[in-house]
Order: sequence, then C-alpha cells, then structure tokens
Amino acid sequence: MSHTHHERPDNPYIGDPETEFEPVDSLTEATATTQAEQLREAIRYHDRQYYVDADPEIPDRTYDALFSRLQTLEEAFDLDTTNSPTQRVGGSPLDELGTVDHVEPMLSIDSSGDIDDVREFDRRVHADLGLSSETEQASLDAYADDPVEYVCEPKFDGLSIEIVYEDGQYTRAATRGDGETGEDVTENVRTIASVPLVLRGDVPEQLAVRGEVFMPRDAFQAHNRERIERGDEPFANPRNAAAGTLRQLDPSVTAERPLDCFFFDVLDSSRSFDTNWEIHETLPDWGLKVNDRTAVVDDIETAIDYREELVSVREALDYEVDGVVISVNDRQRCDRLGRTARAPRWAFAYKLPVRTEETTVRDIVVQVGRTGRLTPVTLLDPVEVAGVTVSRASLHNPDQIEELGVDVGDRVRIERAGDVIPYVSEVTDHDTDTSFTFPTSCPVCDSPVEQEGPLAFCTGGLTCPMQRKRSVEHYASRGGLDIEGVGEQRLDQLIDTGLVESIPDLYDLRQSDLARLDGWGEKSAQNVIEELEASKEPPLDEFLTALGIPEVGATTARALAQEFDSLDELVDATETELQSVPDVGPTVAAEIRGFFDNDRNVAVLEKLRDRGVDPRPIKAPTDTVLDGLTIVFTGSLDQFTRSEAQDLVERYGANATTSVSGTTDYLVAGDNPGTNKLESAEEHDTTVLDESEFVSFLSDHDIPYE
Repeated sequence: MSHTHHERPDNPYIGDPETEFEPVDSLTEATATTQAEQLREAIRYHDRQYYVDADPEIPDRTYDALFSRLQTLEEAFDLDTTNSPTQRVGGSPLDELGTVDHVEPMLSIDSSGDIDDVREFDRRVHADLGLSSETEQASLDAYADDPVEYVCEPKFDGLSIEIVYEDGQYTRAATRGDGETGEDVTENVRTIASVPLVLRGDVPEQLAVRGEVFMPRDAFQAHNRERIERGDEPFANPRNAAAGTLRQLDPSVTAERPLDCFFFDVLDSSRSFDTNWEIHETLPDWGLKVNDRTAVVDDIETAIDYREELVSVREALDYEVDGVVISVNDRQRCDRLGRTARAPRWAFAYKLPVRTEETTVRDIVVQVGRTGRLTPVTLLDPVEVAGVTVSRASLHNPDQIEELGVDVGDRVRIERAGDVIPYVSEVTDHDTDTSFTFPTSCPVCDSPVEQEGPLAFCTGGLTCPMQRKRSVEHYASRGGLDIEGVGEQRLDQLIDTGLVESIPDLYDLRQSDLARLDGWGEKSAQNVIEELEASKEPPLDEFLTALGIPEVGATTARALAQEFDSLDELVDATETELQSVPDVGPTVAAEIRGFFDNDRNVAVLEKLRDRGVDPRPIKAPTDTVLDGLTIVFTGSLDQFTRSEAQDLVERYGANATTSVSGTTDYLVAGDNPGTNKLESAEEHDTTVLDESEFVSFLSDHDIPYE
C-alpha cells in the first residue's frame, strides 16, 4: 500500500513541542483562539500518527499536556468546540437512538465458504461482462486473454457504519441498519480516536464513506478483564462488544471503550474513481484509516491464494476477520455488473473456515423471549475459540437437543457461526446415558409449553413476567408506538423499580414518580407523561404492531386495519375472515386468532381500554388534497388532540406517522416537543410547523379544522 507523503504543518506543537504554557489569564481572546487552533491541528496530527499510521512522534505525557491546555483554553474563553478533539470524551446522554436514511444503500455481500462458489462468481462476472462466450463448463483458461482484476481485503467482524463529511468536517454517522436506514450514532462515533473529525487534503465538499467499527482483540481482552474486576458481566466476543458500545445512549460510555475503525469504500462523493484500489489509496490521504493487508490480484485463483494466506495469519491479527471480500477493481465494470436488491454483483465474500474447540457442559438453562419462544442455552467451562472466551452457547430448540443427545457433564465441540455466534456442533464424550429433558412448563411462569414444529413456546402470553418485559419494550419502541423518552434503558429502570410490570402499567405512571428516579427531571418526566397520553389513540395498525402478535409485522397490521374498522371487529373475526385479508394466510390467521383467544391477552387488552387506550380506525381519505405528504406530530396542541390532528390530515390523503425520516415532509411541533424528533427534522431538513403555522397550512389547503 502506498501513501502520499504529507509534510508536517508549520506548527509549534508538532514535532517535539514545548509544553510550558503562559498563564491563561495573561492571554487575549485573539491569542487564545490562535493557540487553540494550533493545538487542535497538532492534536489531530498526533492522533493520525498514533491511531492511523501507528507511528507516534511524542510521548503520552506531552500529548496529555497539549490536550489539557486545549481544554483549558476552550473553557476559559468559551471557544467553539465543534469537531474539536476535546469532543471525543462524549456528550450528553440520549433518550434513545434516532434513525437516519443513508445517502446510498449499504448493501450486503453474497458469501460462501465453498471454493466452487467463488469460482462460479468469477465465471458469472466474465459472462456478464461479455468476456467469454464459453459455456458454464468452460475452463478458467478461457478468460486468460482478458483477465478481471480483483481487490482483496479482509472481511472485518465488526459493525458496518456510514460516516458523512461536509467540507471535510465530521457531520453524521449511522449504523447499516436495514441497508436503507440506520441508527444515528453520530455522538458515539465522534469518540472513536481513529475516526477523524476534520479531514485533510483536497477533500470533496460532500463525502460519505463506509467503514467497519471493531474492538481490537488485545483491547477486548483488557477491557473484559477490567469489567470482571469491577463485578460486571464480560462481553461474549469483540463484535458484540463493539455493537453494544456503539449503541450506547451515553456517549461518555462509548468514549471509555477501546473502539477502532477501518474505512474501505466511498458511498457518495463529487469525486469519481476509476478503480476500487484508487479509493483504497485515496482514503489515507484524507486521514481515513485503511487496512494494510488489502491487495490487488490478477485473477480469481490469486484471490483464493490470498484467502489461504489470511487463514494462516488469522490468529496473529489484532482484529477479528471471518472472510475475504473479493471485488472487481474496475469501477466501470462494477457499474455494468450492477446489483440485486440486496447485494452487488461485482463483489463476493469468501468465508474463512469455522473455528472449533472442545469443552464441558456445566448446565443447560432455558430462556424466554418476547413471543414466548423458549431457547435452551448451554453454560460451559470457558474455552478460547479463536481468541474469544466462550462460556455459553445456544442449542436453538428441543429437536437439536434430541439430535445431539447432549446433557450436563458432556464434552462438546463448540463452533462459532460466521466466527461470531457460538453453538454446539456435536457431543464428543457422553458423561451419562441420558440427555437433557426439555421442560413441559415455562421456567418463568410455569405455564404449559407447546411445541410448534421444531420450536417450543410458553403459553402464558402477556402474564408471563419475561414475555411482559419484552412486550413492554416492544410496545414503546420505534417498532411499536414510538413513545419518545421511553427507551430500553429507561424501561429497564421502570421495571426494576416495580413501577411497570406490564403494558397497561405504562398508563398508570405519574410525573411525580418519574421525577424522583435517577437521571430524570421534572421536564423529562412531564414529556413522557404527555407522550403516553398522546399514545392512547394510536392508529389501529400501529397498535396491532405494538402488541407483538406473532407473524404480524407492520405490513400485515396495515392490511388488517384497512379491512376491519375497529379493534373489536378484528378480535371477533374468524380465521376464514382473517384469511380474506391480503398478506394473511392460514398460519398468520391462526396466530392472530390464537392471540385474541388467549384469556391472558384479552385481560391485558381490557386493562388498556380501562386506561383510555382506544385505537382509532384507518379511514379512507375523503379528499386527496394532501396526497403524498407525510406528517409527524410531537408535543401537545391547544386546538386538537394529537389523534384528532392525525385523523384530520389522513382524511385528506396525508400519511401521519410517528417518527421523522427522510420521507417526512412536515413535523408539527406543539408545546414540549420531543427532542429526538426535532433533531431528526433538522438533520433531514424537514419543515417544522408550530400550531399557528399548522392551522395556516390547513387554511391554505381549504381544510376545515373547527
């Protein structure tokens, strides 16, 4: 890999800087501003030398002195700290992570560990490019006169992210999510030292890059040691550690954990590139860290050799890899090859062999999920599987237990699926002649267990404490009613303090109860109470999604709400009537009927109704003057309840949703609006209307509102 040489900036704090500073109170504001900018430039330079180039030039104590001086100046003179290195310590805690639309889709990559599949990928590339008229049985020698160059790079076992820079300044970061939208982790990624907050060189005005956030293996082990010493549960593996750290609601927690990042692609830029290798060489010129094992190869056989070499050095790497990404180098050829709905046709991941180790089963426990599914988990003597300590592994379902014949005391072989998820692949030595007996009643609520195909379920429904906890989390989440301010961490707090045991308890919360809790205040407590009040009249489809009925996602819930005018009609519908709804087949109909036939679930619905929860029907528009518009409401309005406002705009063709995204046209903000929604609106450049402006909007469209 070659890097363009960059000369040091002419800066007194680069090289062997003097750290004896004049007193702050002797400086003018102009002098302090100049010195602060020099310190920022120097710290960025030394950050690159240390975190990106692995070539530090100054001792840690000197770096610490520069950093401390910068912090002092910024505080003393109230200087602008936007993208200053001092912001890596983490900002204020968030209520929950928002979502953002990616500038370009972040696609998956087709993969396989079979060498024949890799060669088939190469054959398809040549055939689609018209480089050979040979049949599928043609030998690889048919391509020798017109070879395809490939770029080979390790497939990192971390968390994929998109980072956006504007005029070289760090602006936004998001997880991959579903490929179209991801979680907003801007403040958390800001704390990662190898992610530059200001780029260098001739950078495009708009730049979106793709990278992989990971926790180095040495740092992972050191961090786990610290967690155990202070009594915390250790992380299972570096990938889980990285993913959990990046999704922290408190950026200062992220800042304390040793994350790193490699960059490998440009998602969007005003600059064009002829080859993918050119991207690899250009990223470091901008200060973005790339992996030094990336290489260009002449053909697919050399790419296969690259993978074998990576296997041989795998254990010596300080980062986890689970394969090799093989990409066509020529960007014009990539454009010609195109993509499927989920993956590019010009790239393929050649997976590395699965790692295995043996250990002893010490116990088998059964976990209960939100839908009541029971999952058996083995507790193991800790064993190192490819540098990761594994102490538990899933057995998936009762059939697998029976097939393996596993029991407590057995010696078993442990593999890591995709080098991430540990599982039991076989029993190597039986300690007894018996195997573990799967429970016939729920280990949490003692309700009967029913088996559906290979899976087992607790029949306790929403009266099972574990199912209740998971159902409350889902009900309030973005995938449910999106009750702002009631994120996962706050729900855990409410459940742990006994304020909430089931969904109806949310509507019994009082502002005074919330304000007394750690981390809450009068305003945040008031906002949550108002959000809960506003959620009492949700659209029927969103309410059905929030209930977590098995097999009923957002699409199916919408179809049901369009077919049935009320919750009562749906509850009384027969399986035959349910199957007449588009997207509802026999299996889904049986799940819906079973959910509403469960006395415990019916009791929860009755309690919700007693507390004023009344889902409103989806009405066909009476006019289409607002057709195509998406409108979100937040805060309290004087002239309308939130449900009245939503009903009103939907009657005239608009789509009233609960969360702001890139497709939102207007956010109507009343009193005490949700902070996350306002920030999302600003990020997506969504028009924000106050109540008077909303009334004017209705008048402009000849919509009666009184």
